[in-house]
Amino acid sequence: MDAIQQHMLDTYRAAQLSEPAPPPPGRHDRAVLRDLYRHWLTHPPHPSRPAFEDGTPGSVPLDGGPDLSSPSGA
Repeated sequence: MDAIQQHMLDTYRAAQLSEPAPPPPGRHDRAVLRDLYRHWLTHPPHPSRPAFEDGTPGSVPLDGGPDLSSPSGA
C-alpha cells in the first residue's frame, strides 16, 4: 500500500468516525527536512564506532585484530 492509498483509507475512517481528515502525505516534508538539516548543522554526525589507529573507519585495526581475509576467519 502506498502513501496515497493509506491516506484515502485514513480519510474514509475519519469520515466514518466524524473526525477531522488527516493531512495529505508530503504536506510537512519540507519543514521536516529543514529541521533535520538545521539539527545536522548544530550537531554534526559522528562515527558510530571509533576509528582505528590509521584513522579510517572500517579498516582492520593495527593492534593485531581478527584476520578477515577468509570468510571463516581461519
